[in-house]
Amino acid sequence: MSKPKSNNAKTISVALTLCLVCSVLVSAVAVGLKPAQVENARLDRNKNILVAADMYDAESDTQDDVAERFKDFEVKIIDLNEGTYLDDDALKTAGIPDRNAYDASQATKNQALSEDLGDNDPAGIGRKPKYAKVYVKNDDAGQPETVVLPIQGYGLWGTIYGFLTLESDMNTIKGISFYEHKETPGLGARIEEPEWRAKWSGIESYDENGNVATGVTKAGNPKENWVDGISGATLTSRGVSNMIQFWLGEQGYKPYLDTLREKSGQTVEGADTQANQSKPAAQPKTELAAKLPVANGKEA
Repeated sequence: MSKPKSNNAKTISVALTLCLVCSVLVSAVAVGLKPAQVENARLDRNKNILVAADMYDAESDTQDDVAERFKDFEVKIIDLNEGTYLDDDALKTAGIPDRNAYDASQATKNQALSEDLGDNDPAGIGRKPKYAKVYVKNDDAGQPETVVLPIQGYGLWGTIYGFLTLESDMNTIKGISFYEHKETPGLGARIEEPEWRAKWSGIESYDENGNVATGVTKAGNPKENWVDGISGATLTSRGVSNMIQFWLGEQGYKPYLDTLREKSGQTVEGADTQANQSKPAAQPKTELAAKLPVANGKEA
């Protein structure tokens, strides 16, 4: 009696059919979940903006609270080099159809929307977007009361993304938050801890000459108006310092902040005087940590 012949073609056909069915199911689930994922990402972004603006309580606030408070902010697109807002016509000319959907991080992958920083890249981001999205909360008189600035820069293992908030003088830091990074848990990842983030509150961004006057020091070496670094996370601390100084500098938001101060009749010197009324001495001029290289490797 002969043995039954092996039907390889049938086996392959069944396997391919199963693979096709599984692929369709996975694709359908992914497509179905996409709107929820986009919405969750939007809520998380808005929450981190409120965290940086000191308008969020993690213990009590709900998603509805986040949505309601975020309504106080107006989304603006600015020309980083000019320091001015883009109106609807300028947005269309720049190739930005929707200011709310604009992603400056994605814009760095588009040569028409970004510029190569070359060797002048202390934050380690490679390319700088020509346009940035900012979030502005105005007071009752229509003047900027709080401005939230997206920031990014290379840490130890990858790019760190966050938000930096300035008060109405466009000089005093109100808060900071970090929402995406690859830093080492228990070391560099401590930049997320409320205790460390709270150290930024009240720090002055510029000195009386308009130079960036803050950053992160090496742990255990305090410096007035600078934030003490995280012990065991020297390279992460340096990365944050370079990031802050880059985005507060001429390559970042400084032209925009200068424009806001000019429109409101303020000066950095005047803002410093007001902020320092209770301090015994003026802040010393400091060197930019941006002069230090961004390093990749083990935490020092």
